[in-house]
Amino acid sequence: MARRRSTTNGVERLTAHAIEAAKSRYGAFAHLAFTVMWVATTCSLTGVAISDTTSAWLMTNLNADPRAVSLVQAASSLSMFLFTIPAGALADMAAPRRYLLILESVITVLITIFGFMVLFDRVDAAILIIATFILSAFWSVAAPAWLSITPLLVPAHDLDSANAFNSVGYNVSRAIGPVLAGVALTALGAAAPYLIFAAADLMSVAALLWWRPPSHADTGRSAETLIRCTLTGIRHAAENKDLKATMVRVIAVYPFACAYTALLPLIARSQIDMGPEFYGLLLAVASIGAVFSSFLLGFLRGRFSPDVVVALGTIGIAAGLALFALAHGPTLAVIAAWIAGASWTIVLVGLYTSALISLPEKVRARGLGIFLTVIFGCVTLGSVVWGQIAAHAGQPFALIAAAVGVLVMIPLTWGAKLKAVQTTGASEV
Repeated sequence: MARRRSTTNGVERLTAHAIEAAKSRYGAFAHLAFTVMWVATTCSLTGVAISDTTSAWLMTNLNADPRAVSLVQAASSLSMFLFTIPAGALADMAAPRRYLLILESVITVLITIFGFMVLFDRVDAAILIIATFILSAFWSVAAPAWLSITPLLVPAHDLDSANAFNSVGYNVSRAIGPVLAGVALTALGAAAPYLIFAAADLMSVAALLWWRPPSHADTGRSAETLIRCTLTGIRHAAENKDLKATMVRVIAVYPFACAYTALLPLIARSQIDMGPEFYGLLLAVASIGAVFSSFLLGFLRGRFSPDVVVALGTIGIAAGLALFALAHGPTLAVIAAWIAGASWTIVLVGLYTSALISLPEKVRARGLGIFLTVIFGCVTLGSVVWGQIAAHAGQPFALIAAAVGVLVMIPLTWGAKLKAVQTTGASEV
């Protein structure tokens, strides 16, 4: 009996070692469902990046006034501001596969229609802003549901790997999407990028049709009404001291940081005097900076508190804004884009992690929806304000003012402490 037990234990240890080896070698990609969905969503996100880049550049053709150009960014972030909280509640309530199938199918149809409107020259500045708002609204409603299905695609021990690969997929899409948009705009015209987006989004629809989630997962997960579910999340956020401290730091950064994203098309076009390819290159460089920062974050977190890491990222954002203000040639603009993209991600990850670990699981999607709503509200308001300032005082002045403002907010909000990940203890996020 003892010998049999010893043999059994030995087999179990060998099996555990084999499983661990497979896990370390492939991580989340060891699971076919995750691999298929990752490829599909990365293609779809690349389409979103193509569409965003095209819309911002198209506005410079329709109306080059800084106020009009900044409204494209404002329209996108406004829809996120308005709909992300109920979207988080829906993500806690809905059957994810059917819910996402409906949303992605609608997005594909809408972007196809808009692409043909551009092709036949039926789009003016007002229609572009309205279309941007509507499409962003659908994306904001879909985003929490996409985040919620990751635990259905991989087992618990591969969730860290899945989240890391999801981040890589997003940053890859933001790196290559703008470049593809610039090439398509130049070679194929303004309608082509939107039709490319529609084709890319079809991959998400196809992946969802192929995927079969666990039987318990494709049914509604909450008996609460949408209003009650939303109010529960808002009430918890209002009482959560750690989450509120994180929100203070959000408000200290994003109304100023968004100046470069709102004015970047004009920086490329009028300040640097370059075409859509260079605008796409600047966006791609910013995303490459974001990928780099994901590796740098491990080093920073091991040596500094979350408050210091976010402060360093904020200083980097100020440096990027100042360099954009001084840039009158492509080299300095590219350096500014790299610094701004890397710093933006350092700040965002620090704030997101603080918000995530501040929230209990039962209201996590709703709490994160509120967190994102505050970010998008800041970006919406900031984009409008910096567009107005740039129209009256010029883009360099607006960018320098934003750089000074974000630096001043560091000491003013230092008392709002971010929550740190606990490396020991019973609970984990």
